Formats: sequence, C-alpha cells, structure tokens
Amino acid sequence: MLQIRIATRRSALALWQAEHVADKLRRVAPAATVTLLPLTTRGDEVLDRSLQKIGGKGLFIKELEVAMAEGQADVAVHSMKDVPAVMPQGFCIAAVLKRGNPADALLARDVATLADLPQGAHVGSS
Repeated sequence: MLQIRIATRRSALALWQAEHVADKLRRVAPAATVTLLPLTTRGDEVLDRSLQKIGGKGLFIKELEVAMAEGQADVAVHSMKDVPAVMPQGFCIAAVLKRGNPADALLARDVATLADLPQGAHVGSS
C-alpha cells in the first residue's frame, strides 16, 4: 500500500495547507495512506530575534528538508514565501496548488502605496 508522509510546520496555516494537500492526494490516490508529520522549526522557536540575524527564511523549512532527507517524510508542504530561490541539491518543487484569493493587502502607517516606501524598506508577510 502506498504511504505518503507529509512534513509540515505546526502553525495553524501550515497544518491547514498540509491537510489541503493531503485531501487532494487522497482524492487522486484513494488507496494511499496520507499522514501529516507536524514539526517545530527553528523559525518557530526563536521569537525574540530578527529572522535576518539568525538565518533568514530558511529557518522555517530546514527541519522539513531534514525529515525528507532522513526518510521520515516523503514530501513537505509549506508557503512559497519560505521557499529559497535556489533549491538545495536533491530537492525540487513537485507541485504548486491553485492559488486562492490573491487580494493581499498592504497595511502601512506613513505611506499609501508600495512605491511610497523608502528605498531599502523591509516588508514582512504573514
């Protein structure tokens, strides 16, 4: 029997995304057993320092990559914003799901548009 183990972060959003992928996999492979492997990442643990100071966005996916490399997980699901521009050797983006509503919003105190941001400004996302 086919087993698919999905590594994911423990955050509510990550668990929702992973379960969404699991549901899609179950529909195309009803005989497969699809399970989630929720993991805590370094990015989830370090809350008192800037991510840039401790390693950047990769802190949210390293543990997922290790789980796949060590055979604990078959795939990983996480937000594209956390995916590095250059994938580590041995990894690839196997699928990207159809995007939901892309109507994101910019909330800013002192500017009206992205163009009004000062050069070098930092924009966070969640």
